[in-house]
Amino acid sequence: MRHIILDTETTGLKPEEGHRIIEVGCLELIDRKLTGEQFHQYLNPDREVEAGAIAVHGIKNDFLRDKPRFAEIAHELMAFIDGAELIIHNAPFDVGFINHELTLTGGSWQPVTHYCSVLDTLKLARQLHAGQRNSLDALCKRYGVDNTKREYHGALLDAFLLTQVYLAMTGGQGSFFDALHDDAARAGSLASERVTDVIEANALCLLKADEASLREHEKYLEDLKRNGQCLWLDH
Repeated sequence: MRHIILDTETTGLKPEEGHRIIEVGCLELIDRKLTGEQFHQYLNPDREVEAGAIAVHGIKNDFLRDKPRFAEIAHELMAFIDGAELIIHNAPFDVGFINHELTLTGGSWQPVTHYCSVLDTLKLARQLHAGQRNSLDALCKRYGVDNTKREYHGALLDAFLLTQVYLAMTGGQGSFFDALHDDAARAGSLASERVTDVIEANALCLLKADEASLREHEKYLEDLKRNGQCLWLDH
């Protein structure tokens, strides 16, 4: 089955107040394995990003001024997600913003759910862990997913973290490999070799950014450095 793990960053919290999407990140998952296919784009929202939003994702107005508008990438985005099941944390937020953006294009777009089914991992987490914190950071901690590089929210980074959380929450590789290791302990070295083969065959693929994404990232870091907020360029 084809899944798309999707996340967005925005200028604020409510599209009905004129807020817009400024970043979209999507990762393709087929049969519970990352394929290496992705969609990632920063967007010019034609409005200012609220200070509270900048504090969350660190994306500033100057960085977005030369980026494309949503209408320019709508066809590419919708083609990428078409026919898949979307995996989104707090899906009503992201789906609501995408539907709003599709309406603003003036085209004949239908709501997102016309093209895709949607699974909300926040709703799933609340069913599995009622009464507990179920933010993405909390779920990363609960399932042992390394989120130490998440100083700011970012659509592509958060999509990658959510991929690992989703696989763990839905009985994914973690519990499967643990069971194999238990078998190996009982059955000896032959089983151990089998476990190693399975783990290597199912290892997560390394996602490599394309040249355009690397240039965008470098420009973003330079903008942060000019404001005295970037450590990476000094190391």
